[in-house]
Amino acid sequence: MASVPWAAAAACTLETKSRQPSSSLATLKDKNHTVSYQRSGSKLIQLNGNSEPVRSLGFQEALSVLTEGPKVQTSSYVSLLQECVNRKSLSNAEIIHAHIVKTGSHQDFFVMTFLVNVYGKCGNMEEAQKVFDNLPRINVVSWTSLISGYVQNSQPELAIHVFLDMLEAGNYPTNVTLGTALTACSSLESIRLGKQIHAYVVKYQTEDDTSVGNSLCSLYSTCGSLNSAIKAFNRIREKNVMSWTTVIGACGENGEAVQGLRFFSKMLSEGIQPNEFTLTSISSVCGTMLSLRVGAQVHSLGIKLGYASNLRVRNSIMYLYLKCGLVDEAQKLFDGMSHVNLVTWNAMIAGHAQMMDLAKDDLSAHNGGTEALSIFSKLNSSGMKPDLYTFSSILTICSRLVALEQGEQIHALTLKTGFLSDVVVGTALVNMYKKCGRIERASRVFVEMSTRTLISWTSMITGFANHSLSHQALQLFEDMLLAGVRPNQVTFVGALAACSNAGMVYEALGYFEMMQKEYKIKPVMDHYMCLIDMFVRLGCIEEAFDFIKKMDFEPNEVIWSVFIAGCRRHGNMELGFYAAEQLLKLKPKDRESYAMLLDIFVSAGRWEDVAVVNNLMREEKLSDTDDWSWIRIKDKVYSFKPNDGLHPQSAEIFKVLDELVEKAKGFGYKQQESFELTDEESASVYHSEKLAIAFGLLNTPIVSPILVIKSTTMCRDCHNFIKIITSLTAREIIVRDSKRLHKFVNGHCTCRDFGVSF
Repeated sequence: MASVPWAAAAACTLETKSRQPSSSLATLKDKNHTVSYQRSGSKLIQLNGNSEPVRSLGFQEALSVLTEGPKVQTSSYVSLLQECVNRKSLSNAEIIHAHIVKTGSHQDFFVMTFLVNVYGKCGNMEEAQKVFDNLPRINVVSWTSLISGYVQNSQPELAIHVFLDMLEAGNYPTNVTLGTALTACSSLESIRLGKQIHAYVVKYQTEDDTSVGNSLCSLYSTCGSLNSAIKAFNRIREKNVMSWTTVIGACGENGEAVQGLRFFSKMLSEGIQPNEFTLTSISSVCGTMLSLRVGAQVHSLGIKLGYASNLRVRNSIMYLYLKCGLVDEAQKLFDGMSHVNLVTWNAMIAGHAQMMDLAKDDLSAHNGGTEALSIFSKLNSSGMKPDLYTFSSILTICSRLVALEQGEQIHALTLKTGFLSDVVVGTALVNMYKKCGRIERASRVFVEMSTRTLISWTSMITGFANHSLSHQALQLFEDMLLAGVRPNQVTFVGALAACSNAGMVYEALGYFEMMQKEYKIKPVMDHYMCLIDMFVRLGCIEEAFDFIKKMDFEPNEVIWSVFIAGCRRHGNMELGFYAAEQLLKLKPKDRESYAMLLDIFVSAGRWEDVAVVNNLMREEKLSDTDDWSWIRIKDKVYSFKPNDGLHPQSAEIFKVLDELVEKAKGFGYKQQESFELTDEESASVYHSEKLAIAFGLLNTPIVSPILVIKSTTMCRDCHNFIKIITSLTAREIIVRDSKRLHKFVNGHCTCRDFGVSF
């Protein structure tokens, strides 16, 4: 969109040119003579009486001359004020303003209107409003200057109020004014208000104006209406590079990356040269598509156009490479930067976080997260201060890694840097603590938040539910409704999960009905899963099966797994066998699916079928599992696989396990015999999480909790064994497996023994 200040200055100059000299000429008068100054870059050129250059003055020297007291012609303040804008120097603008008042020039409309712009650009809207209120008269340029200032200073509500005041005063907005008002609507994400201004645009037939069209395209994109954004773009008569950049970004932001790529191709074919913002937008589009081939071409084009050293472009290309898994290429770009900014660091951290989501296995994901923590440490050492985006990204990574110690350190840093009060950071902290098993810390952070969003409420509700604190979860849900916050799909998943954990059938069905009738939310798989889990826990297998049959879509593997576990627990083998067959159809080459089928055959004593399943597993080469576990101690990660004898402390680990098994037998523990295909007779004793826990017992303080991540689902034998370990050692043990978080304390687990399937 066109910049208001130069438009305002141009309009004012046209209006007053019959009585004012050029705004680039500064004339100072003292008692004996007149001296003029003309701005050239950041310098002022002193002119003689014939307007010939005499000497060059720096900005501060010119200010000194000004403050010595000579009378200044009113139009001549513009050069000095523009330099204040260029330098973002509010203090110097205030000095010049004081001189304007002192010399009586504050009655000049041109200078004072320009001063509204200056204060807006320098971030002092309170003073801009005061100057505006005291203008000798007001025209559309004055109104536009004030509206623009509020938009630029992230006060869109006030910008809209000023715009409405302007209309009520009988002033007609220019295209620049309309574009600025539409930008305010975008900031507010108010499509309703934006459409009202759009109607005004249509009435006065200015839809084809470039500035207005760009703003309309941006508005509709921000509000999620891509079709309307593209229509606004198509109506623009003379499309500039900003027009193309806006529509490309609109496609990327609204899930139509391929269409964004088509617009970019068309832009190039029409001879429009992309700028740094275009290249950044199209790089983001390529990242969404994970299109490394096109992204590399964009990188080459950027170099050809002279943007090789442009920080904005390099940051976007680096992030693209990280998302596509090219860590080495991204690192080369990072290392080759002579200058980096916080966006660069944030891109590296966020890129590694993205790699965790796209990793081919849990081990790769864990390594990506660990590298992100290392980058964050380097950022702190660089002397640059993280912002809320940095904290949000790194806390999310701590959540994924169950890196409690690092999360606590980052919590302290948010307090030190003043970002703890930000709702995004606060919500990320709540999420981190709950996923690291510290629900009481999560609750404390939530209570101390001055502002809460729907995401904050939902995160805390689901946290209570996942820790089997059902009454706290439901009470918080009711508090949220009283606060006037409208729940979404995920919020209801938390409420239903809380009901499931507590066996509250009446309440669960009530929330299920409320969700559909009162909030018009259509049930999804997770809602049905909570209800099925509830009936399974209560032993109501037939009712659970009825719910499965009533679903509008085919059940997924999670639902069948929960149902199979319930059938086995409550002895309904017939439905259990049926469910196991359905699970194998969904995941025919999955080891855990076969393990559940094997488990139910063993429970029924069907030994011939056990042999058949083992043969099938052998044919499918499913005997070797991807079972890995990790434990983090003092910033170092230790990984274990089943029966891992290569670790330097293997002998000590096995000794501790053997001793614990013998002690556990005194508490009624009976080692479950494994019928899975394995190369070891006692594989269940040495599953990866047992080794990691034993290592933690050997190498952490006695008061510290032990936090372990496991790549697969925990088996029943390990689950029972860990419960007893917590009683024997008085240690708290937290295991995050592939399905949920298990928090073991004093012989109990937060899943209440329903979090294991075989």
